[in-house]
Amino acid sequence: MNSPTRPTTPSGERIGLGLRRNAAQFTLLVVVNALVGGMLGQERTVLPLLAEEEFGIRAYTAGLSFILVFGLSKAITNYFAGTFSDRYGRKPVLVAGWLVAVPVPLLLIWAPSWGWVIFANVLLGISQGLTWSTTVVMKIDLVGPARRGLAMGLNEAAGYAAVAATALATGYLAESYGLRPAPFLLGIAFAALGLGLSTLAVKETREHARLEAVGHVARADGRHDHLHDKLTDRQVFVQTSFKEPALSSASQAGLTNNLNDGLAWGLFPILFAAAGLSVGRIGVLAALYPAVWGVGQLVTGALSDRWGRKWMIVAGMWLQALALAVIAVSDAFLPWAIAAVALGAGTALVYPTLLASIGDVAHPAWRARSVGVYRLWRDGGFAAGALLAGIVADAFGVHAAVWVVATLTALSGLIVAVRMYETHPRPARVAQEDPAHG
Repeated sequence: MNSPTRPTTPSGERIGLGLRRNAAQFTLLVVVNALVGGMLGQERTVLPLLAEEEFGIRAYTAGLSFILVFGLSKAITNYFAGTFSDRYGRKPVLVAGWLVAVPVPLLLIWAPSWGWVIFANVLLGISQGLTWSTTVVMKIDLVGPARRGLAMGLNEAAGYAAVAATALATGYLAESYGLRPAPFLLGIAFAALGLGLSTLAVKETREHARLEAVGHVARADGRHDHLHDKLTDRQVFVQTSFKEPALSSASQAGLTNNLNDGLAWGLFPILFAAAGLSVGRIGVLAALYPAVWGVGQLVTGALSDRWGRKWMIVAGMWLQALALAVIAVSDAFLPWAIAAVALGAGTALVYPTLLASIGDVAHPAWRARSVGVYRLWRDGGFAAGALLAGIVADAFGVHAAVWVVATLTALSGLIVAVRMYETHPRPARVAQEDPAHG
């Protein structure tokens, strides 16, 4: 169907929605997001150990300061990434994010003091907010409504599988060649590749969102009648954060999910080192959790298109809480490894499903802004987790910090169970992509 109102690219190329139709660009964006994840993974194993061994930082709160500033800068940037991508286009925001990433590994290699590391993580947070948020929005733009869960599963799987692989690789590099510079040489390569692909090969997708907006159909039950296409930035923020039951439930669950990820990132390597594990074995444990998280999303994102979103989110939050409890009561490699697998599986159930639920509810005209607000809250969880875990660990020990976060994660799952409605009802689950959209 060739409608006169159908958007086209600046070159006049005919636009259609669907994973198959946009397979080449979608695959390219998966690769780009894997490189984004690699930039984050270069820190997962090494930086908490670097804080203690090279900079002599013993207090947990001070040691976790790099995660705090990373979380704050990424959370704030997420919000503006959504707004800017609606206003200026997706591709310029993506390229800007990679430009900010370029100096990060160099700063980590040459840092003469902990302040340099803090500054590097401010830049990393800004870069991750611009690049990861934009790849999420671009994939949602391309696939249309029928395969959102699969699209988010592929996006997040690529990113977190790369986090895991890089965490594992940097653990072995650090054990063989020292904490600096070898582990961070990977980051230099990732930044160069990401910037090159985003500049030369990625295409703008904003017109795909406009195409979906033209054919947007409201839910039959009238649940979204108040969410029309003309919401201001403030209204989008209020609906996503507090007012709309599904959007706000997803936002608090996302915050809690990254709160426990901030704990895992900052304190788990220290907890494992205190038990006498080698850097290599710590790298294995640091990689297991995001590896299962990453690969699992290949399955869970697609399953949420068939089964629905709500109860997968609830189950994932409760599985994470159980895994954290096992970590809190254990002191050996094997139970920690089993718990890391369970923690990754729980996160895999939650992560792409939350993003897909935002895409289900938000109107295409302001969906990028809603994704930005959701990711503002979600990645604010890094900062909240670093601050809370550091304060509790300094006062009562690392195990107590893990127990506190496990309890909060269980309560977050309960909030979703009580407040959230199913955002992907059965008729939408079985619908096929519109043939007119490709």
